[in-house]
Amino acid sequence: SNMPQGIALIAHATTQSAAVEDLHAHITLTGSDVLSLRYSLRGDLSRIRIAATGTVPSGRTDGLWKHTCFEAFIRPDVSHDGYFELNFSAAKQWAAYRFSSYREGMAALDLPSDPEISVSRTPHALELNAVVKLPFQLDAPVQPRPRLAVTAVVEEDSGRLCYWSARHPQGKPDFHH
Repeated sequence: SNMPQGIALIAHATTQSAAVEDLHAHITLTGSDVLSLRYSLRGDLSRIRIAATGTVPSGRTDGLWKHTCFEAFIRPDVSHDGYFELNFSAAKQWAAYRFSSYREGMAALDLPSDPEISVSRTPHALELNAVVKLPFQLDAPVQPRPRLAVTAVVEEDSGRLCYWSARHPQGKPDFHH
């Protein structure tokens, strides 16, 4: 296809998954505060636990990272330690958090409106789109640029969690890094 490939996510060395062929994320910023995230997972979906739309209530839900979910971490101003975390599931559940510093001061982040989440799936592909209106601006002329990381948790049918990111730190998986 002629579509941009986006950001290729790779499995952490300790959590490889034979069920996943590839995982890509695409990011688009509309205006200064509307973030569009598209996650494309290809593989044998029969070997991956994916909550289906309608099986659980959609909307704001904590603990999504305990199962298959797609995430983004945003640090709008790299001169400050604070950052934000967004989570989305294929059941159209979502979460948004703020942190004052590395894994500290976690609190719910109020969004101007609920993210718009759409999901399509075949036996070998899952695509999740999330459009999020942010309560802060991302195009402010700050230097260095805002940092944004996209990650995913994939739960195999055994219950084993596999961690995907464009880059991983040394040691155990740590998306907050």
